[in-house]
Amino acid sequence: MAPSLFAPGLVLAAPLLLLSVGLVPATWANARPRLMARLSGAAAWLAFVGALLAAAVHPFDGAHAWSFYRVELPGGLGAFSLGTYVNSVTVIMLVLVAFVGAIVTRYSRNYLDGDPDRGRFNKWLALTLAAILTLIVSGNLLMFALAWIATSLCLHQLLMFYRKRPAAVLAAHKKFVASRIGDLSLLVAIVLIGFTLHTLEFDEMFRILETLEGPLPMALEIAALLIVLSAGLKSAQFPFHGWLLQVMEAPTPVSALLHAGIVNAGAFLVIRMSPVMSHSQLALGVLAVMGLVTLALASLVMLTQTSIKVSLAWSTTAQMGFMLLECGLGLYSLAMLHLVAHSLYKAHAFLASGSGVDAFRAPAIPYTSHGVEPVRLLLSLAGGGLIAVAVGAAFGVTAEHQPALLAAGAVVAVAMSQLLLQTASLMSGSAFLLRGLGLSTVVSVAYFALHALFETALQGSVLPVQDAAESFQILLALAVVGVFLVLLVLQQVLKYTPASLGDGIYMHLYNGLYIDVYITRLLQRVWPSPPPEPGSPPAPFARVPSTGA
Repeated sequence: MAPSLFAPGLVLAAPLLLLSVGLVPATWANARPRLMARLSGAAAWLAFVGALLAAAVHPFDGAHAWSFYRVELPGGLGAFSLGTYVNSVTVIMLVLVAFVGAIVTRYSRNYLDGDPDRGRFNKWLALTLAAILTLIVSGNLLMFALAWIATSLCLHQLLMFYRKRPAAVLAAHKKFVASRIGDLSLLVAIVLIGFTLHTLEFDEMFRILETLEGPLPMALEIAALLIVLSAGLKSAQFPFHGWLLQVMEAPTPVSALLHAGIVNAGAFLVIRMSPVMSHSQLALGVLAVMGLVTLALASLVMLTQTSIKVSLAWSTTAQMGFMLLECGLGLYSLAMLHLVAHSLYKAHAFLASGSGVDAFRAPAIPYTSHGVEPVRLLLSLAGGGLIAVAVGAAFGVTAEHQPALLAAGAVVAVAMSQLLLQTASLMSGSAFLLRGLGLSTVVSVAYFALHALFETALQGSVLPVQDAAESFQILLALAVVGVFLVLLVLQQVLKYTPASLGDGIYMHLYNGLYIDVYITRLLQRVWPSPPPEPGSPPAPFARVPSTGA
């Protein structure tokens, strides 16, 4: 039997294993918490093994669709089918989410030891992972939407784990409302796609839009904008980013799963819908601007936070903005690379947040800061720019090829300048400077090499942006470079001489410019949150630091 025929069964095994555990009644799970923890852990690790095997047999030569149940829908909408759509994006996401899920499940076993509701927690954790994995492998747009909704509803049960905490209830309610708006947007977009293309299958949609010539039909333009809205709400983009900052009241494993897996679903949605998105310059432009604004705000506010987990939450918001910005620029391979790297980093960061507190308490070697020195900043930026341009040119990054890639190279240059500034602040001789230059070169080479690897892997799995060298794309790329340069300067000011901004500006940034306050007040008038359950809110486990914001 051909290796590709094994893939559908293997990718379906991952969510089905977790679903079988998640369907256990909560009362039974709470009565046998240790057994439930073992079952959940075993299913998670078996799902990861299945994902690895699916990646091993996938030939990375395109997409393979398989359907085993199909129902025709009225009005030329297409058909609802149960099946899989396996391409490079599928197997990469499947391995990533299954791995993070297995680690989070194992961590939860010790974290919730002694909690009377730990059986119920493992039940909903298994169901949430099953919904995410179903979302990833779905071969039909309507099946995708149902898994999208199920993921949010299962996550809501985890966010409401501490139902007696008022802050936890309010944050979960804000997430619930944002998700319902995103669900409605996605469903309307899918209906528009179905009525226009007369199919709801991912492989057929890709084939039709791959050969589309001329302007995109108005219905698909609207669908692309609705996809942007749904992705922005899922990934906590400005101005609806507040819920992500306040779900820290949930147990730390939930924070890790949310920030490392579920919040990335917005970028995954755009990448999966690339056949529609790549034809709509308007939708990509809106997506890029939304991501850029979110990135700029969150990266500044993050530096003013004193809570480690809240700072990590602002960091996630900024990273999601950067990821959607890359999608808006048409750099799907970079966005996929970013998604993988961010998931692994953020899962570790949240699960090790208690150790992070200990690290801040530990004595550190002090060094003298000279504040923001314009000459040193310009030299570091020039050095980072030269390294990024030289390495990028070696990998074929030119303005003629795609201006967005050149903008990405400029972002790398800004990152290199940060490394050079750090080494310059500690410099006691040429050895430090050479070390900084060498490290910057290694990072730049790794960045462009991984981008080339992911671009090769995703070839045929995403539809490239049409007219990538248009004047709008060029202006957007220049705007990205300008914003990152301004952020570099402001971050240095916040880090070394925050008093120069004034106490008022620093305080406003610390409070996120109060945007979420107004959103919360409006939401409480329109759709008030339910009251918390009566009784004293449970205290966090003292042996695990940083379980709440």
